Amino acid sequence: MPKFTARVLALTALIGGCASTAWAQAPSPAPSPRGAPTICGVPVPPPASLPPAGSGPVIYFIAPCFPAQGNVSTVESQTYLYYMQLRPSQPSQNIWVPWDEQAIQTAIADHKRLWATGFLTDLSIEEADYTFSNGVIGKLVTYNMEERERVKIVNYEGIKPIGDRAKVDEQLRARNIEMRLDTFLDNGTIRRIETVLREMMAEKGFTNAEVSHKIAPIAGGPKLVNITFNVTEGPKIKIRDIEFVGNAAKSDRTLQRKMKDNKTPGIIGFITRGGTYQEAKFESDADLIQAYYRNEGYVQAQVGQPELKVLQTSRDGKTQWVQLVIPVTEGQRYRVRSFAIDGNTVVKSEALAPLFKVTVGDWYNEKGVRDGLIKAREIYGAGGYMEFTGFPDIKPSEDPDAAVPDALVAAAPSQGPPTVDVTMRLQEGKQYLVNRITFVGNTTTRDNVIRREMRLVEGSVFNTEALKYSVRRLNQLGYFEQINEQDQMATKVDKTPGRDGSVDVTMNLKEQNRNQLTFGAGVSQYEGVFGQLGFQTANFLGRGESLTVSLQAGDRAQNYQLAFSEPFLFDRNITGGFDVYKRSLQYIGYYTQKSTGGNLTFGFPVADFSRMFLQYAYEQVRMADLNELFLDPQCVLKEEGCQSISLNDLSGVSADALESLRRNPFAFDSLLIGDGGRRTVSKVIPSFVHNTVDNPIFPNTGQRLSLSIDLAMLGGNTQFYKPTVEALKFFRHTARTTFGVRGQFQFIAPVRDTKTLPIFEKLFMGGEYTVRGFDIRSIGPSDPTTGLVLGGNKSALFNAEYMVSIVSQVRLIFFYDAGQVADDRQAFALDQFRTSTGAEVRFFMPVLNVPFRLIFAANPQREGVLDNSFRPAKNFVFRFAVGSTF
Repeated sequence: MPKFTARVLALTALIGGCASTAWAQAPSPAPSPRGAPTICGVPVPPPASLPPAGSGPVIYFIAPCFPAQGNVSTVESQTYLYYMQLRPSQPSQNIWVPWDEQAIQTAIADHKRLWATGFLTDLSIEEADYTFSNGVIGKLVTYNMEERERVKIVNYEGIKPIGDRAKVDEQLRARNIEMRLDTFLDNGTIRRIETVLREMMAEKGFTNAEVSHKIAPIAGGPKLVNITFNVTEGPKIKIRDIEFVGNAAKSDRTLQRKMKDNKTPGIIGFITRGGTYQEAKFESDADLIQAYYRNEGYVQAQVGQPELKVLQTSRDGKTQWVQLVIPVTEGQRYRVRSFAIDGNTVVKSEALAPLFKVTVGDWYNEKGVRDGLIKAREIYGAGGYMEFTGFPDIKPSEDPDAAVPDALVAAAPSQGPPTVDVTMRLQEGKQYLVNRITFVGNTTTRDNVIRREMRLVEGSVFNTEALKYSVRRLNQLGYFEQINEQDQMATKVDKTPGRDGSVDVTMNLKEQNRNQLTFGAGVSQYEGVFGQLGFQTANFLGRGESLTVSLQAGDRAQNYQLAFSEPFLFDRNITGGFDVYKRSLQYIGYYTQKSTGGNLTFGFPVADFSRMFLQYAYEQVRMADLNELFLDPQCVLKEEGCQSISLNDLSGVSADALESLRRNPFAFDSLLIGDGGRRTVSKVIPSFVHNTVDNPIFPNTGQRLSLSIDLAMLGGNTQFYKPTVEALKFFRHTARTTFGVRGQFQFIAPVRDTKTLPIFEKLFMGGEYTVRGFDIRSIGPSDPTTGLVLGGNKSALFNAEYMVSIVSQVRLIFFYDAGQVADDRQAFALDQFRTSTGAEVRFFMPVLNVPFRLIFAANPQREGVLDNSFRPAKNFVFRFAVGSTF
């Protein structure tokens, strides 16, 4: 039997320390039942050949073992062998590797490499002696490893006040914290998750919430664990009263109004969540109060940490009402004694000074300083100085170091209240050029389509304002998900390695589906039963072109259309497009309008976000199925009622009725009965559009101004002019809310041989795109006998919306619409406006690429308005629609 002794090479790794080596005699490994030595619990086989007699120790076997986890590894063994550079002998090939000092150093290096992987919690390397039959010593080298635990399941308990797990995951992603399944357990990550949970609970008022975690092994393999985060609420802290201590110049009520998050409940506290103490957000509230003081001239004002005085505890102990006692140090109020600018070499002080609304002799107002700094940053940024910074250096007059600088702009008298010397300390930095612009994520849209919207050019100055402009232009296209100008990952700017003064700009984009394929059948209030097949895209083949092909047929409406638009005609910034169509639409109870025509459009830029368009339109319109009320208003009194008649076939109309038609200017001229009901309109439409709206589907900021005039004077038998003025603007209220308004005015008048306008050119209102609580074309001057809406020659429309973002693709919208249509010799009157107010849910369907709308509207001013069934308009209506009102 071979002799078998053992030694242990103990390598101890300490977190934050280093590996150490020690030799110690150890008992021999337990032999197998037959007396043979083992390694990792497996008997060591005899060698195929023996090493040369009299040679020194050789390495016989090397094995990674996992004794603490049943010799089962969660990581592939080949992964560990990759980091192990020590190699065993190969007896079958008579290759013997000596166990010497070099081998020991290799084993020590293996230890360091294995420990650096982060896979292990314990690691030691043992060497045991195996005596061959010829007396040579063979070394059995064992790498004893214990792996870190791997996360299999992550649970959260007690997070009901926060909401659900999705909200927790959203906050973790926002802070770049991730605990993925089947990864190693990390105590640092656990502590960070616990911190996030505490902060989220504090935002809900549970300042005393406790967060702990429990790690439990689970079946399914070694080192697999389930980690559960347990959240204990503690009492919810509610603010009943706020008291400021130390304020004399400003009242408690004034200061409380400046706070944003920590406030008393108020009347609508159940909506705003006011009254809940949010400890993590108090610092921002204190900054708001301090900023208010500094804007009022109190440059030394300070706000201390609040004291919570418990006023009452609920019987169940789940709620505590507290008084927030906030210490305030106001200090003195200062006037400006002098103002100067220091550190500027690129832009002269005379050019920068007007940007800062600081007047010598007035009370110091830091808002004017901060606003001026923003404007100065824009000026420097436009010149490529992206690292420009600045701050106001304020020296009160009682400061012994205060001195009027040499570059004093002006000086105030020394008498009166205390004064300050304000010096803007600027650091301009170096000028940067654009080395390369790269687009990432545009899987469909071609690079040149994006590049032509960029106002930043490679090789030119890195103009930060041009970059912002480019982002707004890309957002307006609607090809990509909204790009946030402040998101440094969306617009990444890196200094170019090896090139001083150059930057690389990377635009990270996410394509949106702008292709809409529709087919099927349905029933609509206006189209009746219909079938349709259509394709529409705003980014045809990724070239930025618009294409529409539409086929729709039904019992009330038919529409066949082909339209194409090229935004960069001949690779120049010129818009060109055409549109040909054939349509038929039955207005129930009125008439059927059949139209055939086409449009040619050209456009060119005149300024940033502003374009001029020139459109030529030709259209032939024929009226059919005319309600007899238009021809004979007295038919409303007949027992048999009124019928629809064809203007192409008047054979069924009596001679008296025909004579009545000829005496009816509206029926004869407006419907052009004398020409078979056919009208020809040939017109040019010059227009101007200024548009800075940031997103075409879910806007947040920007404005659009549209001016146009239809000049139908190029032939045809219907001649008129129709000017239109429309203006709309969106204001961001909070991070999730937006306020939008629109105003529109239209006027139309016949010219030359046209004495009376046809009814289809008259102005009407009603429907989801104007006053959304009323039926389409239901608002306008009407016949007093029949109630038929005849339309007017001028209209005024006002819309207001308050939009609340629920999630990224869903908005709740509160609206108010008011509109009026007047005719000749009628003036607009406030009591004649028809109004609609209510709410709608607007959600975007990515597959169909169109916003859907659920509208609930109340119509408070609806006197005299009939719906399309000739019944009085309802007070409350609900309808489904697509698109947007404006």
